[in-house]
Order: sequence, then structure tokens, then C-alpha cells
Amino acid sequence: MKHFDLVIVGSGPAGFSAAVRGVDFGMKVCLIEGSHLGGAGIMNGALTSKTMYELSLDYSIAARVDRGYRASGLSVDYKKVLNTVMQAAKEKQYQMRSQIETFARSKDLKGGITLMQGMASFINNRSMRVVSDEKEEVVTGTNFLIATGSKPREYPGLEVDGQRIIDSNGVLALKQFPERILIIGSGIIGCEFATIFSNFKQTEVHLLDRSNRVLPYEDDDVSDYVADNLAINGVTIHHTAQLRTVKKHPGHLEVILDYDDGHSKVLEVDVALISIGRVSHLESLQPQNAGLQPTERGTLTINDNCQVMINGKPSHIYAAGDVSGHSQLYSVAELQGRKAVEKMVGKAGYPLDYSHMSTLMFFKPEVAAVGANEKSLQKQGIPYRAAYYSNKLINRAIAMRSTTGFIKILVSNDDTQRILGMRASGPQASAYIVSVAHLINQGNSLREVLKIFYPHPSVSEGIQECLRTIGGRSIYKPVAFPDDIYIREWKPEDKPTNDGAPKIEI
Repeated sequence: MKHFDLVIVGSGPAGFSAAVRGVDFGMKVCLIEGSHLGGAGIMNGALTSKTMYELSLDYSIAARVDRGYRASGLSVDYKKVLNTVMQAAKEKQYQMRSQIETFARSKDLKGGITLMQGMASFINNRSMRVVSDEKEEVVTGTNFLIATGSKPREYPGLEVDGQRIIDSNGVLALKQFPERILIIGSGIIGCEFATIFSNFKQTEVHLLDRSNRVLPYEDDDVSDYVADNLAINGVTIHHTAQLRTVKKHPGHLEVILDYDDGHSKVLEVDVALISIGRVSHLESLQPQNAGLQPTERGTLTINDNCQVMINGKPSHIYAAGDVSGHSQLYSVAELQGRKAVEKMVGKAGYPLDYSHMSTLMFFKPEVAAVGANEKSLQKQGIPYRAAYYSNKLINRAIAMRSTTGFIKILVSNDDTQRILGMRASGPQASAYIVSVAHLINQGNSLREVLKIFYPHPSVSEGIQECLRTIGGRSIYKPVAFPDDIYIREWKPEDKPTNDGAPKIEI
């Protein structure tokens, strides 16, 4: 039996960051992983899907013929694409492994990391059993961190076979580009895979949208923008459609869709990809043996320091990442893992603020989001002003010949005019969204932000012009470009509209 200061289950972004933070404080850490090192943050998740996205984007750019040049003999091989994707994943895994081995062997460091491969389960609240193909071991710990992540949500009545009916884990197992694919689910992940396959132009892509718009939690203008770009890219979106059946035939899948207006449609596809979200991965841990009671969603209730609450009291067992019930974002998992360790050693510091998290959506073009949107503000009864500024008017975007995109900023409709949220799309949106997140966290007002000099030519100048628009000081005016610049205003006494709020003239 081996004893550690900290036992971590799961080596994804939460678990790995916690292990390294533990070494910072001289802790002896046991890091247990039952599958791939790095978890879904590396394999079958963020890194592999985004590598595939970048490769698809490179291909779509190379295939363009509207820039004065044309690539000849352009072709793509799915197996070689997957080889490149796996190279990226292994590169990151070897970086992680190199650091783990450094801390495992160094005698000059107070702390250390021991990596154990196997499936872990609680014996009681102070010990765990780790079972691998070779052996079974028992480890005890002063502190425990559960960072087991999540798995793709199952679709009722539709069994994943890993070949023709797959989930996101099965994309890397495909042998070739499917001729036709049905993506079930129109959230971020579903739209991202629709973007990837349509970028390569080898697959007829169908996207099943059970509601009347993709990304239904976003404002209607953002949702419509994403849907329009998917359609331009060749994706067929089946709005307000319900999946009735998927019937397997020797050479294809027969799919029947039922639409809200009463008609039905029969499709023939080669692969169906289920993408309806993810659920926490806890069952194999036998949490009940440690006195843990998961919620109905299968997550663990934690306090501000990521401690699991047992009988209403914080415990020596912590949780971070998807299993904590907070947003399923890499950045959230990473910060929670670090926060948990800091609490263990009495250096917790400031509580994590989940209200202004930045999100990236890898579409064509990419979409970035931070803070509130119009729907959330209306739900809370918060008056606001929203300004929209198209990339068509931004010099850098014009020079890049990439003017599809926009910047949309929300400010409070009062004297302070605090920045409340932003949505942006187009080149480099992922790079400058964090600057606006900082402005929101600091409670900066429109007046303060407009004191900043923006470099020219830069895509970020769109932020400056969008903010100027709210105050009626933009260089290009809504009256001259009504389709590319507009302002909306909403107060609690106004009725919500499909577009968020009425446009106003400036």
C-alpha cells in the first residue's frame, strides 16, 4: 500500500494541472489514468478535433480560386489527415510524459508525480483500488481529486457501433471520408464537425437541428449567421426535425426524419455521428464507497474551492473539470484543478468567477464569445445597448480578403455603460476575445476603453469602431451602412423580439 499527499483520478486538463501544481508545493502526487494520457483534452476531444479543424481550414483555403492563384492537383487522403492529427496528440502527450518523468526521477525536488495506468475505484474515503491488466494496487491519500471528465451522451434507442453509427470518439476510427454523413445535434460540437467535413469537400453533410435554429442558446443573429455560413459551405441543415429511425442496410444507413410541420423525409447516408453533448464519467469510481452522492446529472457538488460537499460540509475530496457540473471547458477544468491544490495547502486566494468565461467555436469562420448575450440579459431584466459592426468595414479584414464576420458588443444602458459581453467572428477572433474578457472582469466602461490607441491595420480596430458606434462617434455610420452597422436597445418594459430588441437610429 502506497500513501500520497494527493491522489488524482484522471490526467486531463484538471488532473494534470493539479498534479503539477502539487509539485509546486512539494506534494507527493499519484496521477491515475485509465485510458489515454491527457484525457479528452488531448485524445478524442479538444486537441484532436481542433487539429482536424485546422487541417480542414488549410485545405479549404488552398482550394480557393478567388485570390489570384489556383492550386493544381489538390487532393486529400483521410488516413494521412488522421496521421497528422495523431502526431499532434502524441506530441502533446510526450510533453506531458516528459514532465511527469522529470518529477518522478528528480531527487532535487521535494515533490514528485507517480503515474499509474489503470481503473481506479474508492474502497473508502481514504483509499482507492487501481486495477490494470498486469496487477491490482491500493493507494491511500491525504487528499483526493476527482477529474474523470466526461463521455459522449448516448442517444436513446440508437446504439453506437463504432463504424457506421459513431460518436465523437469514433471520428478517428473512420477509415476514409464518408460519402454522406448525418450529424445528430446542432450544438457547438455538432456544428464544428459539420464545418470540418464540409471544409474538406469530400462528404455530403447533413446536420439534424431539432429546434428551429442551430446554437439555440445564442442570440438569433449569431445563430442565423452560423447557419448561413454552414449552408454556404455546403451543409444541409434539417431544422425542426426529429430522428424517427436509423435502419442499417449492407451498404448504407436509411434515416427517417419527421419535421414539425408534419412532413417526413427519408435520407440515405453512410455514417451517423451522434453529437448531443457530454455527460460526466463517475460510475466506475464507486463514489458511494467514499460517501459521495452524485447529483441527478451525475456530477459532484463542490464549493468555491472545489471541495466536494459531504453531508453539507466540505471534505478532503475535491472535484474539477466536467465532473464538477460547471461549464465543460478546458480552461475551467485547468483552473479548477489548480484551485483545488491551492486550497489543500492553505493558499486558495480568490474564488473562481464563472460569469465571464471566454468560449471559442471552431466554425468557418471561427466565433468567439465572452460574457452575456441579449437573451441572458433579457431573462435577467437588465437593460442594455447592443452594437454590431461588420468585418466588411475593417481595413485589415479587407486586406486579408476575409470580410465574413462581425463584432457585437453589449453595454449596460445606463450612465456607466459597462461592457457586459461580446460575440465576434472572423480572422483572429480567438486572439482578441480575451482582451474584452479582461475589460468585463475589471468593470470597465465605454468611456475608459475608448481612451486606448488601437494599432492599424488590425482586426481589433473593429472593437474600437463598434464601441464608438454606441456613442454615435463611429467613423462609418449606420445610416450609410444599415446592413453592416446597427444598434439595438432593450429595457425590461420592452417585449423580447426574435432579433433581441428593436434597432435604433444613431
